[in-house]
Amino acid sequence: MSQYTTGELAKLCGITVRTVQFYDQRGILIPSALTEGGRRLYSGEDLKRMKIICFLRDTGLSLDTIGQLLKEDDPSGVIAVMLEQQEQVLREEIGERKDKLDRLAELKSGLKTVSSFSIESIGDIATVMESKKKLNTMYRNVFLCGIPLGLLQIASILLWILKGVWWPFVLWVVIAIPFGVFWTRYYYRHTAYICPQCHEVFRPAFKEALFAGHTMKTRKLTCVKCGHHGFCVETWGGD
Repeated sequence: MSQYTTGELAKLCGITVRTVQFYDQRGILIPSALTEGGRRLYSGEDLKRMKIICFLRDTGLSLDTIGQLLKEDDPSGVIAVMLEQQEQVLREEIGERKDKLDRLAELKSGLKTVSSFSIESIGDIATVMESKKKLNTMYRNVFLCGIPLGLLQIASILLWILKGVWWPFVLWVVIAIPFGVFWTRYYYRHTAYICPQCHEVFRPAFKEALFAGHTMKTRKLTCVKCGHHGFCVETWGGD
């Protein structure tokens, strides 16, 4: 029958001697025998058991959980449940880490657009990142509601050109005007802007916001706090 010292067992399992000793102290894997001098000796079965312990440890299971499993007479049902729970924990950790990676990527991307870096700049980017989901939901709502109106416009123009029927276009105008007014005010009530100079989050006057030059993410406005006039970053401003 093969017997292994602590060092030999550790080498075969790819772990340290201190780990083997620690597992003995915790009662996870007790050596099958001791020499007259008190040295630990492990059997072939102990080696198999240690490899199982190492495998389970690599899945993220705690030593307490592994110890509990090893004490079970029929561990198949218990281990299936525990592995499923551990899988869920790991998936949640992966999701959390992915969120952190996404935040880092957005922060790096945002910093590239900042001409003069400061702690306040990071605060501005954080505000935009936190509001991104709400802004995207608002953009989507506006877009989806505009699709039927756009299709009606195209159909009414084609009818007018091809068939000489003009009244559907008039109907479209009657619908489009209140639709445009509603969504313009809705957009105004749910957005705010960050001044790149003083970092104030503010909402401009409706008329200024309506006629200001803009890009997809900025609008050329006058800050209500410091008076800076330039492109301000759009963020969520709803309740």
